[in-house]
Amino acid sequence: MLPDVQRMSPEAKFKLTRVGVRGIKKPLVIQRPQKSVNLIGTIDAFVDLPAERKGSDMSRSVEIVSEIVDLSTRKQYRGIEYLAEDIVDKLLKKHDYANYAEVRICTDYFLERTRPSGKKSIEKYSLFALASKRRGEKGKKMIGVEVIAMMVCPCAMENTRSIYYKSFPKNIPVISHNQRGVITIMMDVIDGYEVDADELIEIAEESASSPTYEILKRQEEAEVVWRAHNNPKFVEDVVRDILKRLLEKYPDMPDECRVVVGCESEESIHKHNAFAERITTFGELRE
Repeated sequence: MLPDVQRMSPEAKFKLTRVGVRGIKKPLVIQRPQKSVNLIGTIDAFVDLPAERKGSDMSRSVEIVSEIVDLSTRKQYRGIEYLAEDIVDKLLKKHDYANYAEVRICTDYFLERTRPSGKKSIEKYSLFALASKRRGEKGKKMIGVEVIAMMVCPCAMENTRSIYYKSFPKNIPVISHNQRGVITIMMDVIDGYEVDADELIEIAEESASSPTYEILKRQEEAEVVWRAHNNPKFVEDVVRDILKRLLEKYPDMPDECRVVVGCESEESIHKHNAFAERITTFGELRE
């Protein structure tokens, strides 16, 4: 019989918060209301490790991920957050020495969008989920999106107006510098309350200066630039507008529902980026 080195006692007896595997790539099948969606997910799976144990059984974690992913072709998971939740439950069953388990899943996600011309295009977003559970307690799961949008700086616009375009009416936008905004929204998924990733993507795009598109013809480029300059935004504006829209979209969401909203603009005239974030609950927002 081969020795079980993981069960041996370590020299330095300290508990570890997360031990596991990162970057497991697997095909995932998610059942949307109208169709099945095939995704390629990158999965991280962790458990905590007690002080008296030298290592965790990492191969078990990989086996569990493979089992659940295979099950996804038959079980009809309605979101990657539910798939992550099942992996967490299995991790705690298989790792009987662990008191905590956590799983993160990230995947590219594609949606059909309408360009300014009215033509359709397939646009790429990022979709991610986080599930965690402490033994003997109810687990938690979150769903999140990352959206690339266009930002226009309102400060540079008004400074340019004051110096060079004093005679221009206020309702006519003037030149400003553009930025690529990376917007993230993450929310708790609470039993009985549906949160749809497509809706989060729409909220993010509506809160930026303008959505971005993979394909734009000349007339469309002009329309996107004109639209964005008519809607200049700081990163602070974007985060606040998203929070406002979340309250309007989910008026019945319980007060304890956590939400994380962030926006980073990749600056065009600075060597640094601008960033804003709010970590809160629906209850705090309602106050």
